[in-house]
Amino acid sequence: MALKKLLPLLYFFKRQVSNSKLWLSIRLGLVKKAKIQPYLGFGSGREIYLAGRVLEDKGIAPANEEDGFKENFRSMRKRFLTVIFPGLDIRLVWGEEEFLAKTDEEGYFEFRFSPMKKPESGWNSLSLSLPKPPIRKQEQVEASGWIYVPSEKADFGIISDIDDTIVPTGATRLWDMLKTTFANNAHTRIPFAGVAALYDALRKGSDGEDSNPIFYVSSSPWNLYDFLQELMAVHQIPRGPLMLRDLGLSRDQFIAGSHWDHKLKQAKHILSAYPDLPFILIGDSGQKDPEIYLEICRDFPGRIQGVYIRAVADRDLSKLQGDYKILDVPFLLMKDSLDASRHDAGMGWILEEDQRTILRQKLQDEAS
Repeated sequence: MALKKLLPLLYFFKRQVSNSKLWLSIRLGLVKKAKIQPYLGFGSGREIYLAGRVLEDKGIAPANEEDGFKENFRSMRKRFLTVIFPGLDIRLVWGEEEFLAKTDEEGYFEFRFSPMKKPESGWNSLSLSLPKPPIRKQEQVEASGWIYVPSEKADFGIISDIDDTIVPTGATRLWDMLKTTFANNAHTRIPFAGVAALYDALRKGSDGEDSNPIFYVSSSPWNLYDFLQELMAVHQIPRGPLMLRDLGLSRDQFIAGSHWDHKLKQAKHILSAYPDLPFILIGDSGQKDPEIYLEICRDFPGRIQGVYIRAVADRDLSKLQGDYKILDVPFLLMKDSLDASRHDAGMGWILEEDQRTILRQKLQDEAS
C-alpha cells in the first residue's frame, strides 16, 4: 500500500527525467532524426483503427543470419534505450478525410474513426505526418500506415499469442526470456515446427483464398514491434496487426497493464470490431491464456469457434477443459502444429491438401 501511494511521485519523477533527457539530447545534437512508427491497424466500414509512436530514429537495420551476440545485443539495446516525443500533433490523411491526434506522455498516438467511404478488403494505406517536426533540421517527418480490412468471404478470424505459441521464448522464466531476446535476431529465433504452414492454412480456410484475418495479441513490449515484424517476414508467417503493450511505469501501476488485462482488452476490441465473424483463439499453457480465452468465450457466447493451447508447461487443465465443454467450445491442448492441423481438417476449417503441407513443413523444420 505504501508503494502504491508513491506511484504518482515516481511517475512524476520519471516524466521529468524523460523530458530532461529529450531536451538535452536535442540541444546537444544527440538526437538527429525523429520518426513515426505506425503499427499495423485494422478496420471495416464501421471503424478504422491505427496506433503508433513517435520516437528517435536510430536507423536499426535488418539483421543478418551471421550476426552474433554483439550485433544482436546492440540492436536490441537501441530498441529499448530510445528517446520518445510526447505532446506532438500528428496528422492522418485517409482519402479526402483528415484527422489530428496528439502523442501521449510515452510518445504513443491512436486514431479510431468511422470512415465516410467503405475501405476495400485487404491492406489499405494511409498517410501520417508531423505538422511541426520536433527537430529543426528535420523539415518533414512522414510515414505510411497500413490497416487490414477482412474480406466479406472470410469464414472466421484468428487471434493468436506469439511468445511460446509461435516462437519459443520462455516467457515464464525471466532470465531465459532476457537471454533469448537480447542474444538472438529474426533469423536465429526459430518458430515452432510447422507454424508458418499452419497459420497460412488458417488464413486460407476451407475455400483456399487468403481471406481470413489474423491478429497477433502479445504481452511483449512495443519496443519489439519492428523485430517481431521482421521475424514473421523472415519465417513467412502471415502478416497481421500486432497488438503489444507498454511495460513502463504508469500513473497507477508499476507495470502499465497486466498480461491478463492487456489480452482481454485487445481481444474484445477485435471481436467487437467484427460482430458477425467467429474466431479461433490460439495461445499456450505457459501463462494464463486458457483462463483469459475462457473469459472471452463467456463474454462473447457463440462467437468462439475453437481454442488451441500449445502445451509448453506442465499444467493440469482438466477443469478448464470441462468449463469449455459446458460452453460447447472445442478446446485442444496441442503438442505441435500437426495436432492443430488434424483438428482443423476434421472440422472442415482448412483444406486437406494444406494439412499435408503442414506435415511436410513440420518435418523439414525439425530436420533443419
